[in-house]
Amino acid sequence: MSEIEWPSEWLRGVLGVCVMRVLLDGPSYGYAITRRLEQAGLGTVKGGTLYPLLSRLEEAGHLAVEWRAGEGGPGRKFFTLTDQGRAHAGEQAALWAGFTTTTRGLTDAAAPARAEASER
Repeated sequence: MSEIEWPSEWLRGVLGVCVMRVLLDGPSYGYAITRRLEQAGLGTVKGGTLYPLLSRLEEAGHLAVEWRAGEGGPGRKFFTLTDQGRAHAGEQAALWAGFTTTTRGLTDAAAPARAEASER
């Protein structure tokens, strides 16, 4: 089965929640975050999308940033959720869950019609 390419506007809407979810597991750096998102099924998130988001989260006080020496290579910028960021991650996840419940109430009825149309 091939990987689904999600519409970019959907990804933009959920990316912040997903990035904070990844960081709930502990500090991480950009490339590792993109790999986790990819493994979760979101596809490839480019640095031009991820790093501005991380900067916005940092400016909002949700992330702390630390440079760490690299192992045999350049240093890496690690991102860690602050206490405020952990609270925000939980709030945003709950709001997103409510939003998806609402939207599924509208869209689920359309899914069988779409599946039938694609079989023709």
